[in-house]
Amino acid sequence: MPFVDLREWLGRLDKEGELRRITAEVDWDREIGAIARRVLEKKGPALLFEKIKGYQTGRCTKLVTGVLGDRRRLALALGFPKDVPNRELVQYVMQKNREKIAAVVVRTGPVKENIERGDRIDQAEFPVPKWHFKEGGRYIHTFSAIVTRDPDTRVMNAGIYRGMIGKKNTTPMLLMKGGQHWGHHFVKYSERGQPMPVACVIGWDPIMPFLAGSPIPAGVCEWDVMGAYRGEPAELVRCETVDLDVPATAEIVIEGLIHDDPSTWEMEGPFGEFTGYVSDVPTPRPTMQITCITHRNDPVFQGCLEGTLPGSYSENSVMSSTQRAAIAWNILNGAGIPGIRDVWVPPITNGVNIHVQITKHYQGQPKQIAAALWGASAAQYRYKHVVVVEEDIDASSYEQVDWAFAHRVNAGEGGIVVFPGGFGSPIDPSTPLEDRDVAQLGTGLWNRVLIDATRSWKMPKRPEWDNERFPPTVRPAPEDEARVRARWQEYGLGDL
Repeated sequence: MPFVDLREWLGRLDKEGELRRITAEVDWDREIGAIARRVLEKKGPALLFEKIKGYQTGRCTKLVTGVLGDRRRLALALGFPKDVPNRELVQYVMQKNREKIAAVVVRTGPVKENIERGDRIDQAEFPVPKWHFKEGGRYIHTFSAIVTRDPDTRVMNAGIYRGMIGKKNTTPMLLMKGGQHWGHHFVKYSERGQPMPVACVIGWDPIMPFLAGSPIPAGVCEWDVMGAYRGEPAELVRCETVDLDVPATAEIVIEGLIHDDPSTWEMEGPFGEFTGYVSDVPTPRPTMQITCITHRNDPVFQGCLEGTLPGSYSENSVMSSTQRAAIAWNILNGAGIPGIRDVWVPPITNGVNIHVQITKHYQGQPKQIAAALWGASAAQYRYKHVVVVEEDIDASSYEQVDWAFAHRVNAGEGGIVVFPGGFGSPIDPSTPLEDRDVAQLGTGLWNRVLIDATRSWKMPKRPEWDNERFPPTVRPAPEDEARVRARWQEYGLGDL
């Protein structure tokens, strides 16, 4: 179910009761972030701020956040009812991630209604929040699609990376040469002695950040996968000053260049990261030198309050729960592992933890699952802890997984496997600082863990256990359960 642009999507949210317009005056400095956090805690609607202090007139007066901050809204964006089961949603994403409809370039579009160059460039003309009081500045890129191009293959990539306002025309960004697609592009431009062209897209179809925040395979353009989700080619326009293409109906596009020259870098951080912790200390980082800004008339600025806490899931958390599960399932299918029944990524972990439900075919199957996930590029920031359960355990239920962990895991017999020193996240606060040294290591290092919560096949089948390897559970006989259900009202328990 494609949405032409952000405005059509906001109209749908409004109709569905999933958007709240805030007409009281609010401050971009910390107040918007605090409001957004409380609404996430309440599992509330998306927020459209229409009266922002210092921005009631001018280039941009409105800000929207939280559009994918609840699974109900993600289901709507993907064309499903709000209460669609996890398995159905994940399998749809698995399918669409493998499809492509090539994008087309059109002559112009609404994003070209205003073109700003030179002295007219000023990022502060947009109501960019300071989301959290401990952050190093105003983060303009929290939910933007950052577009770059491989100079060898000419294939574009769109990813979500954080970027902070430096000067009015500069944006220091967290750019790592190892593990990220745009990092690979950056290395190639650096080897040529050239700056890397960049375009930052703010506000478009809600599936844009859903895809940009996911590790679509290298060499596949997210705009082409967007076409598969939309059921029609994405319409792109050429940028004004860089060799890149962006959606014609986007709200805002910021163009520029990033040099691999530390003399051009500016201080970035700290930032309230998806881990729920304020990460880093201020650090000199690659900085985008802005060459042009294009935007629609009366554009809507879009951002995301990052950082997930118990009971408070960010948009990134909600997206990751479905997208990272779908990507993992495709990895396991590609590795030829049989019996995958469901994959669940708890939203609270953003994909750092993952639960895989299987029909067990052989004793080493859980280890094969962990090895396949840990060997994939998608594991850069995710899949640190893999839990494998069998079909009688609901992978999305912490209670059921905890029960399986308690009674099916034998740590001394391969139930817990630690894989040390693999590539991983440089922003994980549990990782020693020396293992987060991107300048030296190229990425972070992780000790990954498999919890095999399946029943061991080393146990013999026993006739007194109905020819199973484990004794029967204490669940009543099916006929006893049926009799009780039939008499439930008669017992006077119908209100339970």
